[in-house]
Amino acid sequence: MAKEKGKPTRGVLRQTKANLTTKHNRFFANTKLDYFIEHYWTVSWDLTGKEPYLAETLPYPSVHIVFEKGNSKIFGVTKGRFSTLLEGKGSVFGIKFRPGGFYPFFRKNISILTDKTIPISEFTKENILSFEKTIFQKENEESRINIIETWLEKILPERDPKIPLINTMIDKMKEDRTIQSVDQISKLFSINLRSLQRLFREYVGVSPKWVIQRFRIQEVAERMEKEKTIPYAEMALELGYYDQAHFIKDFKNTIGLSPEEYLKTIFESK
Repeated sequence: MAKEKGKPTRGVLRQTKANLTTKHNRFFANTKLDYFIEHYWTVSWDLTGKEPYLAETLPYPSVHIVFEKGNSKIFGVTKGRFSTLLEGKGSVFGIKFRPGGFYPFFRKNISILTDKTIPISEFTKENILSFEKTIFQKENEESRINIIETWLEKILPERDPKIPLINTMIDKMKEDRTIQSVDQISKLFSINLRSLQRLFREYVGVSPKWVIQRFRIQEVAERMEKEKTIPYAEMALELGYYDQAHFIKDFKNTIGLSPEEYLKTIFESK
């Protein structure tokens, strides 16, 4: 039986509104696959007779395979925010690979996927339309997971020891607020700075600097929704910014709105 992971706690913008509009579940992969896969995720919605909803996220440094009727794709890391308009009634099933976890399947530099999507047909000989039909004929998520895992196990590559190293570094970037520069990671893991940059470009698709910044902005967005305020000085200091101006610039470049503008959209969504 597939084990549920629970709803995401970070990365979904205007999460309260998203939770009211969509049903979002996550599930752990089986023991053969969890070396490569962080989790499976499903999103379903029924907006019949209602206004469309613009769902937005700040994606993690992961490649996703997303199954949707007639629109299944592989998504590289999105460096900005990811937006999709939900209309009518529908559902999607996603595979979120661990950072670096898609590389052994793809066998190409992952940076070529960054900010891009490609058809799943470029990755597998499977008849995708037939495969989609098989997946979405199943009503429950566990049955869909069984179909996906049977497929993945047929194409399972050898384990690459660089994947756990990359994920250990990324977990450190996420959890340790004192990590504010790539130099700190380079020294902490005794890896040459140039080698570190090359490893992330090839396996993850983005730079380690981008990963650090993304986690900090995710945290800010999450705190703003919970606290309904913007303690600029405190946030800038805690997250390693030189001053409030740098913090505001990074926030706007990432989310497309200033902190004040974004906070207004949270209140408007109630």
